[in-house]
Amino acid sequence: MPPFQVLTYGDQKVPYNVNVDSQRTSSVAIHVDPDGSVIVDAPPELDEAAIRAAVQKRARWIVGHVADARARFAHVRPREYVSGEQILYLGRRYVLKVLPIDSRPKPVRLKGNRLEVESKSSDPEIIRGKVRGWYKVKARDYLVRKIDEAAARLPWVDQPPPLRLMEMSKQWGSCSPGGQIILNPHLIKAPRECIEYVILHEMAHLKHHNHGVAFWQLLDDSLPKWRIAKKTLDDMSELLLIE
Repeated sequence: MPPFQVLTYGDQKVPYNVNVDSQRTSSVAIHVDPDGSVIVDAPPELDEAAIRAAVQKRARWIVGHVADARARFAHVRPREYVSGEQILYLGRRYVLKVLPIDSRPKPVRLKGNRLEVESKSSDPEIIRGKVRGWYKVKARDYLVRKIDEAAARLPWVDQPPPLRLMEMSKQWGSCSPGGQIILNPHLIKAPRECIEYVILHEMAHLKHHNHGVAFWQLLDDSLPKWRIAKKTLDDMSELLLIE
């Protein structure tokens, strides 16, 4: 079956990608990413007709969630990286302050409710680079610490898994077959409870490398309010991912 398919619902057509998941044993799982992309995880033994039928059965749900995702992105504009813009960090809003100087600039720093960036140039690309670099340093420090803390309390984890930061346009994280946790550095902009959810989600894959019933039960047992955190993250995604 080709990975790219199209769902028709009334006068609307929604493309979706089929991902054959060898770990799945029965039903399909349908995900609508924050940008409106639709992913269908299907077991290898399910034929094309059965997958199409499963997608069609949830057509109204899919179309509604895709419309919501697109609406959230419609009003978002790229950042200009000038003084006065809002900068998100751990769910809180700060004001970007660009400080022109002639001497050697100090590192980017939070000061009160401001993120101060010293620079000899006001070129937005230079300011953008400084802010991105600051985010990456903060993301690595914070996420490593949170993974260590989670590993210490999760009974199925013997030691903290290795972490890799990778910017992604559609995912907050993933877990490799070898047990490496991959997280999107943009996650550092999200509220702490959302970060906790993403980390737990990926570390749950160390025990169940699929999205089967046992996986979701593990999430329920380990973080009962994960659905609230996930919805918060989904609703904020356009603000967190925009640059």
